[in-house]
Amino acid sequence: MLVLVGIVVVLGSVFGGFLVEGGNFKVLIQPAELLIIAGAAAGAFLISNPKQVIGKVGKAISHLLKGPRYGKESYLELLSLLYQIFKIAKTKGMLSLEQHVENPGDSTLFQQFPKFCADKAALTFLCDYLRLLTLGTDKAHEIEALIDEEIETHHHEHAQVATALQTSADGMPALGIVAAVLGVINTMGSINQPPAILGHLIAAALVGTFLGVLLSYGFVGPIGHGLGAIYDAELKYFHCIKAGLLAHMQGYAPAISVEFARKALLSNVRPTFYEVEEATAALPPAA
Repeated sequence: MLVLVGIVVVLGSVFGGFLVEGGNFKVLIQPAELLIIAGAAAGAFLISNPKQVIGKVGKAISHLLKGPRYGKESYLELLSLLYQIFKIAKTKGMLSLEQHVENPGDSTLFQQFPKFCADKAALTFLCDYLRLLTLGTDKAHEIEALIDEEIETHHHEHAQVATALQTSADGMPALGIVAAVLGVINTMGSINQPPAILGHLIAAALVGTFLGVLLSYGFVGPIGHGLGAIYDAELKYFHCIKAGLLAHMQGYAPAISVEFARKALLSNVRPTFYEVEEATAALPPAA
């Protein structure tokens, strides 16, 4: 919603201000200039990015419109799941988790947390490291290094679209200049025309520069930055899992391990200590 509001504010401020100054809106309608800039930007985007990145653009824009995937309720559910896992591991041993890890879709443990189960990436991430623990891995620093490497890879894959859009935004002002230069060339070819016609041609050329800057700094650049901010915030979901797992490996009680995980979260989505305590107290007995 905020994205759409931002788009309306940009358009309203720019074009509204132009009309308040007494400008003629029809002068800004230059399909040829828009074709040059948008077409060249799209072509450059295709040249500079692999197929898998190009295919993710539509989904990424949809993601931006919906906002971050994880809110306070999602993190409260995650912390409750981690508490339940650590409680089972403490009371029944790590091997008791094997049946849940190998078949999470049929697990009575994971079925208690439907939102988490619907997130295939997070489910796979957690199960992979729980599997290592059930196999006897007990060196926390080695697990930490492995998790960091996977999180970095995950972040790189998601950031590719944001980076690609930001690169396109950086090039759009220059493409606007290209459109303007072509407009000037067209104007010079009509130098013998009356001033009214020349004025229209010069205005059309300047619109190219205007559109290049507006598209770059008003739309494409902010979209790329917004996607990057969302992906950075969502990485905290995996950092939360990491913090809890490492605390558990170091021998802390379930409640303390979950507190380590809670402290890894951003303040705007972090449940309070008492909210987590209440949620974990309401959980059914560990099976």
